[in-house]
Amino acid sequence: MFEYEFMRNAFAACTIVGIVAGAVGYFLVLRGETFAGHALSHVGFPGATGAALLGLSPFFGLTVFTMLAGIGIGLLGERAHRDVAIGIVLTLSLGIGLLFLHFYTAYAGAVTNLLFGNVLGVSQSTVWVLAGLGLACLLGLAAIGRPLLFASLQPELAEAKGVRLELVSALFMLIVAVTTAEAMQIVGVLLVFALMVAPAASAMHLTRRVYQGIALSVAIAVVTAWISLALAFYTDWPTSFWITALGSLVYLLSTQRARQQRR
Repeated sequence: MFEYEFMRNAFAACTIVGIVAGAVGYFLVLRGETFAGHALSHVGFPGATGAALLGLSPFFGLTVFTMLAGIGIGLLGERAHRDVAIGIVLTLSLGIGLLFLHFYTAYAGAVTNLLFGNVLGVSQSTVWVLAGLGLACLLGLAAIGRPLLFASLQPELAEAKGVRLELVSALFMLIVAVTTAEAMQIVGVLLVFALMVAPAASAMHLTRRVYQGIALSVAIAVVTAWISLALAFYTDWPTSFWITALGSLVYLLSTQRARQQRR
C-alpha cells in the first residue's frame, strides 16, 4: 500500500496528528476540559464553511476560528461559568454552520469531509502544513509544560506560587485549538473526540506517571491511526470509523485492566 502516494501522505499525516493529539489530549483529560476540546471542533465547522463560501481554504477558516475560540475559552475563568458559556458558543456555532451549509449545498462532498474527515485525500502540501503546526504545538506545550502541570494538579497552590492561571489556560487552549484543527483533517469535526481523548484516557488507566502517560497516549494515538489506515485500505471502510472503533476498544480494555489492578 505504500506504493501509492496518497497512502504515504495519509500515514505521514496520521503520525504527525497522532503525536500532537496524544500529547495535548493527555493534558486536556488531566485538566478535565474534554468538553472544551469537543466544543472547539464544532466551532471549526462554521469557520471552514464560511471560508469556503469566501473562496478561501476551509482548513484556514477552521484553524482561525478554533484559535480564536480557544483563546476565548481559556479566558472565561471559573469552570462552572465556562461550561455554560462553552455550551452557548457550541450551539451558536452549530447554528451558524447550518446557515453556511444552506449556501454550501453544491459542495456536499466537501461538507462530508469536514464532518467525518478524509485522511486519504490529504496532499503533500497539507502534510507539510500539519508538520509545521504540529511542531509549533509541541514547542508551545513544552514551553508551558511545567506551569501547566502544576496548575492542572494543584491550581490553588500554583496561583499562590505566582502562576498566572488565566494566561496558562489561554495558552493551553490555543494549543488545543490548533491541535483540534489538525485532528479534523483526519477524523472530521464530529469525531475529533476519539483521537484526542480516547488515547489519553486509556493511558491514564494504565499508568499514573505523567511522562509515561504522555508517551503511552502518543503511542496509542499513532498506532491506532496506523492500524486504522491499513484496515481502511484493505476493507474500503472509512478510516474515521476504524479510528473511533479501535480507540473505543482500547479504552474499554484499559478500563478493564484498571479494574483488575484495583482488585
